[in-house]
Amino acid sequence: VQFVESGGGLVQPGGSLRLSCATSGFTFSSYVMRWYRQAPGKERELVAGISDYGATTTYADSVKGRFTISRDNAKNTVYLQMNSLKPEDTAVYYCRVPGLGSWGQGTQVTVSS
Repeated sequence: VQFVESGGGLVQPGGSLRLSCATSGFTFSSYVMRWYRQAPGKERELVAGISDYGATTTYADSVKGRFTISRDNAKNTVYLQMNSLKPEDTAVYYCRVPGLGSWGQGTQVTVSS
């Protein structure tokens, strides 16, 4: 089981980024997918989740209305579109199936002017 996150970078406040997470080693379309993030000195937190075929999505209150999670089951990939970014969104972002495999390397998102 592998999770490979990409798409992070440095962006100014108010900007946008689209994160991708390529997966392998399991039947992607059978599982809920989640994005998490960990800021320096803080606990890892759940950001967003999406059901197996994408019918249901959930978001942390801190990102609701700004972030959108989506998935492409043909590509075994989950995405996180992040708009109206704020400095407090700065963190390493990870995707994961709860309880399956190990954490990937994550992708760094830095929001700063």
